[in-house]
Amino acid sequence: MTNIYGFYSIMLRRVRRMLAVAAAVIVTFLFLDFTGTLHAWLGWMAKIQFLPAFLALHVGIVIALVLLTVLLGRVYCSVICPLGVFQDFIAWLSKKRRRKNRYSFSPAVSWLRYSVLALFVLAMLGGVGSFVALLEPYSAYGRIVSNLFAPVYQWGNNGLAYLAERADSYAFYETDVWVRSWLVFGVAAVTLVVIVLLAWRNGRTYCNTVCPVGTLLGFFSRYSLFRPVIRAEGCVSCSLCARQCKASCIDYKNHKIDYSRCVACMDCLDACKHDAIRFGNRLKEADTKDIHDTADDGVDPTRRKFFSLVALLTAGMTLKAQEKKVDGGLAVIEDKKVPERAMAIVPPGAVSARHFAQHCTGCQLCVSVCENQVLRPSMDWQKLMQPEMSYERGYCRPECTKCADVCPAGAIRPITVAEKSAIQIGHAVWVKANCIPLTDGVSCGNCARHCPGGAIQMVNSVPGDGHSLKIPVVNEERCIGCGACENLCPARPFSAIYVEGHEVHRVL
Repeated sequence: MTNIYGFYSIMLRRVRRMLAVAAAVIVTFLFLDFTGTLHAWLGWMAKIQFLPAFLALHVGIVIALVLLTVLLGRVYCSVICPLGVFQDFIAWLSKKRRRKNRYSFSPAVSWLRYSVLALFVLAMLGGVGSFVALLEPYSAYGRIVSNLFAPVYQWGNNGLAYLAERADSYAFYETDVWVRSWLVFGVAAVTLVVIVLLAWRNGRTYCNTVCPVGTLLGFFSRYSLFRPVIRAEGCVSCSLCARQCKASCIDYKNHKIDYSRCVACMDCLDACKHDAIRFGNRLKEADTKDIHDTADDGVDPTRRKFFSLVALLTAGMTLKAQEKKVDGGLAVIEDKKVPERAMAIVPPGAVSARHFAQHCTGCQLCVSVCENQVLRPSMDWQKLMQPEMSYERGYCRPECTKCADVCPAGAIRPITVAEKSAIQIGHAVWVKANCIPLTDGVSCGNCARHCPGGAIQMVNSVPGDGHSLKIPVVNEERCIGCGACENLCPARPFSAIYVEGHEVHRVL
């Protein structure tokens, strides 16, 4: 019987690891794939992340993740969440370099966990997207990959493109490598350092003391049906299980496991040499009791906190609307400067600036797949890390709907190519002082020639004088805000025509 359970434990651990590695690799390449082709097949991996699914009102996915947690514990944290798997990888590297069994049981810091969760929920309801994006695990991992790992990946691609060109092959093509925001780059770097240090020293510290998703799922995992169970009659208090537990949740002295922090990694099953820990049904085990932070009267105070937070979360789940998008083409003009916009431009399909801010988690998956480099992280502190549009390096192509296709949180609603050309995300504004026909005395008309909607016409600068140089006039009713005019305007450093964003998008 012991051999059967030993084999069973090893298989559970191996299956969990294989699934975790596969999920982490897929999500990582979703951020690295600048062509966007991978999303057509594997984009669903981003959509099953907990907070994006919650914000997108994918109720079926949210319910499925909660049921999975109630059934098997925090499998989401150990298999689906890429930041959780990344921490396991760092912890594994640490074991190779340091002593093998180094963890120990530590009581849950419940006041910190629930305080962070409360602040996280309040930030969501208050529209402070930068705080939400900072703590949400999937988004944090996305920023690390897209800001730190993606440039290295793209340099490697460009090296292969160079070699392929010399061999008359077009298997690879060169892509621009650029840092979209030094501030967000710094945030990603600091996040990486913090995660690596915590995982290197103490395994899953971030998951069990800071991560709001982990705290939320931890409540449900307390009551998971199948979970590791310590059999008191077989335990010799050798502490091997506790020293292998990255979540520091095994109290081997009292034969208890804190299931709110257990991430179902199954390492303890493999570590136990006496068959004292088994993965079983809690309803059939007499010895299984959770470690709860109970008051003297036996009432769990964290449960009260949790239900008040659930009320806030439920209230936050009542905001959603529609969809649509835009048009444009690709051009690279250096030394352009970002104009002062009264209203930031959000992508077609975002519905409105408010809708976008409330639903975007700042994961920057849309930034990664934007071929025209129109999307970049905002520098506004309240929307920090959430993307916005700017046209110094390119403009929004009419046939491209990739950002809407990949958004897992519903911040950018799915739209068709036909719908995109009818959505007005902003309108062009002419700046007389910068216009080349007036400043340099030469004819231009670049903006009118490249406007896909025919919203710009050239008229004589001097009324009634047919020989005077022509200047642009914008028909705001036809302009969709694609940015072709702003991007292709030859005026430097500021374009003579720029796009002002609309707070609420409308369909022409």
